Amino acid sequence: MDDWQRRVDDVWNAASALDDREVIARIDALVAELPADDPRGPFEAAGARDSAGLEEEAEPRYRRALDLGLSGRARVEAHIQLASTIRNLGRPEESLALLDAVGADAGDLADAVAAFRALALASTGATDAAASVALVALAPHLTQYRRAVDAYARELTAPPEAEPRTGA
Repeated sequence: MDDWQRRVDDVWNAASALDDREVIARIDALVAELPADDPRGPFEAAGARDSAGLEEEAEPRYRRALDLGLSGRARVEAHIQLASTIRNLGRPEESLALLDAVGADAGDLADAVAAFRALALASTGATDAAASVALVALAPHLTQYRRAVDAYARELTAPPEAEPRTGA
């Protein structure tokens, strides 16, 4: 880990003891050290604003970070955080599209993607689908009833079986 990222992590580790404006100011000072085309800058600036409840200010910064080529785990984090921001701004369908774009790249953040997918689905009114996503993600962590929970969760979104035909 480079010194810059260590100092960013230090701000986040201290964030609970700081005022939101102080977190933003400290992150912005660190971002100012980077070249304008470094995607880490807008990503961290977005996160600071998002954490402070300033979603409208965070959204364009997340988008800039992604446009600049944010990669690896940070790209997945940006998709999750932007999707959450957009859901909070009242656009859950767009949130779902962002989470779907993560795809197989989610890695160890797959459960986080599922959690935010469930929230976005609930925000669209698709509560059965939301519960299904959450329970399918939860099932592998259960010590008992794993198969049953997974099967029941998937049934929540399965198309209803056709009624048996009666001969005429």
